[in-house]
Amino acid sequence: MSAVEEKLAELGLTLPDVVPPLAAYQPAVQSGVYVYTAGQLPMVDGKLPVTGKVGAEVTPEEAKELARTCALNALAAVKSVVGDLDRIARVVKVVGFVASASDFTGQPAVLNGASELLGEVLGEKGVHARSAVGVAVLPLDAPVEVEVLVELTHA
Repeated sequence: MSAVEEKLAELGLTLPDVVPPLAAYQPAVQSGVYVYTAGQLPMVDGKLPVTGKVGAEVTPEEAKELARTCALNALAAVKSVVGDLDRIARVVKVVGFVASASDFTGQPAVLNGASELLGEVLGEKGVHARSAVGVAVLPLDAPVEVEVLVELTHA
């Protein structure tokens, strides 16, 4: 077990299976020393635990937890490409999309769920740049979607 997976276990988390693509793309691809994940939905055991807009059907607190799940799914996608999460030199960028009610403006707080999980699991390697974007709707009516760019220690 990698040190990253040991840290996940300490936090009471398990790396899930990679979420299968919903269309014509790969969950993650490597280019040189970088791995780019596709947008990861908060799928758990093949389904969304909740759907709808944040600030309407979904509370910001629920959405923050869903963003954590997205980040966990992103780590699984990275592992599917590189085999060992200990190869992560750092998380470079996180981009998060929040399906938002028209008056909801708390996207950054929702995306803290993903950012905080990466920090808890990877420490300083998990500190990253980030964009938090409010959108009208996401695939499958998911409340949150997160993509991650990581740099590896070697190609």
